[in-house]
Amino acid sequence: MGADHNRPAPPTPPGVRRILVATVVPLFVITVIAAIALWPRDGGPKVDGGTPVPRYHGTVTRVVTEECPPQPETPQGGPSIANGPCGTVTVRVEQGPDAGQQVETPIPTGPGAPTVAVDDRIVLVKLTDPTDPTASAYNIAEHQRGAPLIWLAVLFALAIVAFGRWRGVAALAGLAATFAILLTFVLPGIGAGGSPLPIAVVGSALIMFVVLYLTHGVTAQTSVAVLGTLGSLVLTGLLGTMATAATHLTGYGSEDATTLSMFRGDVDLHGLLLAGIIIGSLGVLDDVTVTQAATVTELAHANPGLSRLQLYRAATRVGRAHIASTVNTIVLAYAGASLPLLLLLTADSRPVTQILTSEFLAQEIVRSAVATLGLIAAVPLTTGLAAVVTAAGRRGATGPAAAAGGDVPAARTPGRWPADRDLALEALGGGRATHRYPDDHTPTHPPAGRPHREGSTETTW
Repeated sequence: MGADHNRPAPPTPPGVRRILVATVVPLFVITVIAAIALWPRDGGPKVDGGTPVPRYHGTVTRVVTEECPPQPETPQGGPSIANGPCGTVTVRVEQGPDAGQQVETPIPTGPGAPTVAVDDRIVLVKLTDPTDPTASAYNIAEHQRGAPLIWLAVLFALAIVAFGRWRGVAALAGLAATFAILLTFVLPGIGAGGSPLPIAVVGSALIMFVVLYLTHGVTAQTSVAVLGTLGSLVLTGLLGTMATAATHLTGYGSEDATTLSMFRGDVDLHGLLLAGIIIGSLGVLDDVTVTQAATVTELAHANPGLSRLQLYRAATRVGRAHIASTVNTIVLAYAGASLPLLLLLTADSRPVTQILTSEFLAQEIVRSAVATLGLIAAVPLTTGLAAVVTAAGRRGATGPAAAAGGDVPAARTPGRWPADRDLALEALGGGRATHRYPDDHTPTHPPAGRPHREGSTETTW
């Protein structure tokens, strides 16, 4: 495993570090205290789902198909043929009281039924006749997916580590922390009857602190991204609250929400809608804020003469391009998750205006709009904070001369020119760059046949 070749950020002056610590640490402490206060004390009311049906693994050894028998006549007249295929499947049971035995089951039929073949690894359910407990039969429920999912997860992890190296390992640790917070705090807290909105805000803040510092290190640049993300999350929550109130959304816009209300009537579906908006926005917000903070740092490193305002304007131009592509990403992500229902709505005979203002589509529009507004706010907020911190760090690093104007470049060692700058100038100019050495002020001449160009890239460096 190779080392991380990311360029380290310049050291932050003690004064700037103290300000960031005095800002970030209290916010982290408040988040932890709020999480402790909202932490679920029990699992909430239990839902009686009845006795679970026994499930056992098995392997298909034989499939026999046959013609489906005619069904009783329909009211319209004429025989009705059953939806095929028909026949039997022989399965070798691998678990349970009949392990090692061969059992016969009917070929699965109906919408969503699995298609089986010899050597397929499947899951069997054992059904018992309620009138005769001694009589039971097996049916094929679905395919076993454990092994393919494990291999896919291994490939996923190896690809991240191979490309990101130690940063990839940190990203995987952050992903594990995200799932841990969701599964131990957010979902149990909402399931126990807690208010979804504050639980989602606190859970998102916990995820943000853990993941950003774990993935990107405890630096001033990461602290700027944390502050920008937290501010944008709060704004997203406020905008979501106002938007859902203005559009009178109830949270019953999907079949899943309606089903949840039948089993868990104590869950606030309106608050659950807001919680989903906040948690869904977090994944894109941290991407934008980290990118903006890194962009300001790299611009200041590439050209130390840029002022605070110039840094802000240049990084904001990058942010505009990022937001322009991210907006489409958000809409497509929501559309992809709801594609079957969207396709069903296209067959609706109602007018388009009624479809667009229906509960389901209205809540998807609100999700996309609120998330986009939070992202747009994250760019100037994070960029401004990063420009202030970077400019303050540069003044602290270059002494009193820079403190006066904030535009003085960092000092260079006499007689030396950064090697990476030489390579960049040579690549941009198509040949060896023209250098001006500070000790004798004598530039080397460009290669023969290449006239010296005034205003070349070298002067901007």
